[in-house]
Amino acid sequence: MRTLLFIVGGLLLLGVALAVTRALASGGAGAMRTAALAFAVAWFVVAAGNMAIGVLKAGYSAGEEFPIFLLIFLLPAAVALFLRWKVL
Repeated sequence: MRTLLFIVGGLLLLGVALAVTRALASGGAGAMRTAALAFAVAWFVVAAGNMAIGVLKAGYSAGEEFPIFLLIFLLPAAVALFLRWKVL
């Protein structure tokens, strides 16, 4: 359940980042592409932090946490990069 919440949270954060960028930058394509890429970098940090908490606090091994990290990071980041590539 926690993994699903992180993925949904990432997608919502992507939407907020793009909406704020559209409002502040008047929807310029370059700004939107940069926002999507910046989101992917920031989301990597969040996903890595979640993995670190799982390893250091919850007692999981890095091998157990890595597939969850990939899932949490790659789904929202892939949507962001797809939007950057095809839509924005």
